[in-house]
Amino acid sequence: MSSEETKGASNVAPLRKIVPCPECKRPSHREHYPFCSDRCRNVDLNRWLTGSYAIPVADDESKANGED
Repeated sequence: MSSEETKGASNVAPLRKIVPCPECKRPSHREHYPFCSDRCRNVDLNRWLTGSYAIPVADDESKANGED
């Protein structure tokens, strides 16, 4: 890719609204959406992989289904 193509790509209007980064609240960037940087993206990925983000489950499946 030539430098002219790269330079022209930065002039394209963003397709997504800039939102605050879920990790640090700085404005998001198109390359890392919805995060502001690769670092914040990796922090979030690490939390998923280590189980910090988990959906709670019931210990007894019969109670979760509403059976007595």
